[in-house]
Amino acid sequence: MTDIILKSNLGRRKFVNRLMLGIVILLTALAIIPLICIVGYIIYKGLPAINWDFFTKLPVPVGESGGGIGNSIIGTLILVAIASVVGIPIGILSAVYLSEYKPAGAFSSCVRFVVDVMLGIPSIVLGIFAYLTFVKPFGHFSAISGGLALALLMIPIVGRSTEEILKLVPNTIREGAYALGVPKWKTILRIVLPYATKGIVTGVMLGVARVAGETAPLLLTAFGNHFWSKNINEPIASLPAQIFEYAKSPFDDWIQKAWGAALVLIVLVLTLNVIARVITRGRFKNAS
Repeated sequence: MTDIILKSNLGRRKFVNRLMLGIVILLTALAIIPLICIVGYIIYKGLPAINWDFFTKLPVPVGESGGGIGNSIIGTLILVAIASVVGIPIGILSAVYLSEYKPAGAFSSCVRFVVDVMLGIPSIVLGIFAYLTFVKPFGHFSAISGGLALALLMIPIVGRSTEEILKLVPNTIREGAYALGVPKWKTILRIVLPYATKGIVTGVMLGVARVAGETAPLLLTAFGNHFWSKNINEPIASLPAQIFEYAKSPFDDWIQKAWGAALVLIVLVLTLNVIARVITRGRFKNAS
């Protein structure tokens, strides 16, 4: 009798386990399907616009054939680089302060509150703030102001994600370093941060992907440019602004180029993610 009850319970548990696994797989598929549809449609619409001239030449006026978005690709890379140089160190260092030193007081609470609020602020609001702070006092648009505007968006993403990753690092690792007489700052620099590198890189890539596709802040700071930009203190082109300009036009050629630019932007973000993953994996292999 006992064996029958045990077998019955085991069968019920296996059934429930398979049922829940099926539900999880179904919900995962429902989450992936919209992404596949969006990416597939962008590839379908944007691939006909892709050619060598599209990557190397400047935009041309309406009615002329050819032309490309080479200046926008370079401009986006410059803007993301400026934002990364400013936003990534500030985000990571603020996360280290909040996670590792665990300060109790009004200042740390204020920092967490500001970071949480910045995560929810619309990009257009930060764009207006960046315009009043970085553009209006100097009297002109520039790549620097555009990069700083994107950095404002990147800092809370990198900071919040890094803080959560650092909290997952086991305390036994820190305690072992302290027991060996390793100073706290060296423990953080040599042990904690390398241990959490993969998670930190993921957070950084989330921030990069977010700012690479932002349009509103760039319209108010970098403004845009149909030529090659030779000075970061001048207006600069970007893929999001170029897509915005082309997509709202009534011309079929420009609309097709907008789809092509959107495809390039997706591939650019994907490439940056792959490069970061490869570099991170190589570091861990060398460390081992």
